[in-house]
Amino acid sequence: MVDAAAALLDLARSRPPTLGAGRLVCIDGPAGSGKTTLAAAVAALEPGARVIHMDDLYDGWHGLSKVAAQLDDLLRPLAGGGPGSYRRFDWHAGRFVETVDVEPVPLLVIEGVGSGARAVAGLVTALAWVEAPWSERLRRGLERDGEAMRPEWEQWQVDEAALFEHEDTRGRADLIVDTSA
Repeated sequence: MVDAAAALLDLARSRPPTLGAGRLVCIDGPAGSGKTTLAAAVAALEPGARVIHMDDLYDGWHGLSKVAAQLDDLLRPLAGGGPGSYRRFDWHAGRFVETVDVEPVPLLVIEGVGSGARAVAGLVTALAWVEAPWSERLRRGLERDGEAMRPEWEQWQVDEAALFEHEDTRGRADLIVDTSA
């Protein structure tokens, strides 16, 4: 994963800033594919980088359709050189609980399903797509969330597949990372 992180960071550094003086790296792909791991590896290579997890922006298990608006509210102000913000979703409470302010940084990494939405594509400095087989992703997800969450995971996989087909996220990616076990 370190090699992929270095390649993604090198690509971002080779391109002009897109968020004021900062750059935006989006790490998209299906749930359970390894996006969070890649984001952590990128951030470890770049002092001062900030990572935002899309899990904090979704409106629960059925929030994929609304995520582009959250991204827009976060990223447009940053592109203008000012602070952005997003509403953070609390999965245990089942609702948005607070607004999180995001100051401009040299590198912002957003990881999660839908982070590479077409609606914000013009602000993305580099887009990575992370993938793994369906069965491996489901295993990882259930290992993390428990067997009781299987119906939600299975529906999420259907929803994300429809989103990816509509957005052509993989086809627009600058880097594809396969994390098959």
